Amino acid sequence: MSAAPATSPRAARRAARLQATAERISGLTLPSAPAWLAPLRKAALDRLATLGYPEKRDEYWRYTDPERLISTDVRPAEVFKITDEPPMYQGIDRLKLIWVDGVFSAEDSDPLAGEGLEITRLADSADIHWAADLYGTLEARGQKPVARPLAALNSALATDGVLIRVTGKVSRPVSLIYRRAGTDASVTMHHVIKIEEGGELTLLENGAVAARSSMVIEVEVGDHGTFHHVRTMGRDHERKASTHLFARLGKASKLKSFTLSMNGRLVRNEAMIWLGGAGGTAHLAGAAMGDGMFHHDDTVFITHEAPGCESRQVFKKVLRDGAIGVFQGKILVEQAAQLTDGYQKSQSLLLDERCQFLAKPELEIYADDVKCSHGSTSGEINEDQLFYLRARGVPEQEAKMLLVLAFLAETLDEIEREDIAQDMRLRLRRWLERHS
Repeated sequence: MSAAPATSPRAARRAARLQATAERISGLTLPSAPAWLAPLRKAALDRLATLGYPEKRDEYWRYTDPERLISTDVRPAEVFKITDEPPMYQGIDRLKLIWVDGVFSAEDSDPLAGEGLEITRLADSADIHWAADLYGTLEARGQKPVARPLAALNSALATDGVLIRVTGKVSRPVSLIYRRAGTDASVTMHHVIKIEEGGELTLLENGAVAARSSMVIEVEVGDHGTFHHVRTMGRDHERKASTHLFARLGKASKLKSFTLSMNGRLVRNEAMIWLGGAGGTAHLAGAAMGDGMFHHDDTVFITHEAPGCESRQVFKKVLRDGAIGVFQGKILVEQAAQLTDGYQKSQSLLLDERCQFLAKPELEIYADDVKCSHGSTSGEINEDQLFYLRARGVPEQEAKMLLVLAFLAETLDEIEREDIAQDMRLRLRRWLERHS
């Protein structure tokens, strides 16, 4: 009688991972939910059980330890009190929705109503809701070709968020404000946005959220629709955050997303974008500045599925005192996506020799009539440029600040509204002044 074939090391590792995941999941309790949401939560938990929790040996987690984002032990993070600058977007007319430690604050928020849009809180959604066709749908699709288990975990456990349906051109931005009160809160939120044909929305996010947070946004942009997204992550030094943006674009639709990150112990921002209609445009950009124990990871995957689409990825990081920056970006061009224009740039400015920038740019192209490029660089402040400014009477610290701001300027150009971009420039300058 022949012996049974030995289990391969890879199969053994996967079995061990799924067993460990099953043990973790057994201790989870799904939040109460309306009838339409309950089966979607259960489906997300089943996806997680099949995928397994991420491990540092995974290809797209080699540079960032996922255990710090999924451990049951949430380390307290001191609440950072900002007293040296005005609130974000203070001079911009917007619809403000405010959460404190993940709990919606109705008394501090504006009414959930606006011209050209319908807004519902996830926690208050009715038993029959349009979001039933979207919640978890893009997240599930985004599990291939690269698994994103933290997003599935979010879909299963999110306690609140907003469900926004846009039926026209909304001139007034929707502003999601995340405040902190406790030092050890762990927050999981999930937003679903549906932009109907020809609709337009600007979504603003800012705040530190919690000691540890998980945020997911799923966006469907209809034909000729537009979605602008600007996220500013707070200055708390000890916070840990995981974010996911999933977006599906229709014909001649447009998406622009910009993220500004300053400080924080660990930040992992992931984006998965599908250009599914001819003539679509997707621009993603990010600026990150941090020092010390700062670890910032941008992981982006853009898929061109239709002809004549354009994508841009522009990510820059300024690091000092041992900070670590990570960029993993991919452009996938399917065979049907002729006349694709894809561009990717990742750069870092290292202000001392102890910093690290780890980059993994990728192109995967199956069409033959495309224009795609990527580039990644890392270096210190240009001594010739610094000398030029110093020779013209600019003090050394001011000269270095100007060069850093010039280095980051290309990412800010991706912000559509100039008043919002100017607010970002002000935050960057003040961070540099504090750290000069």
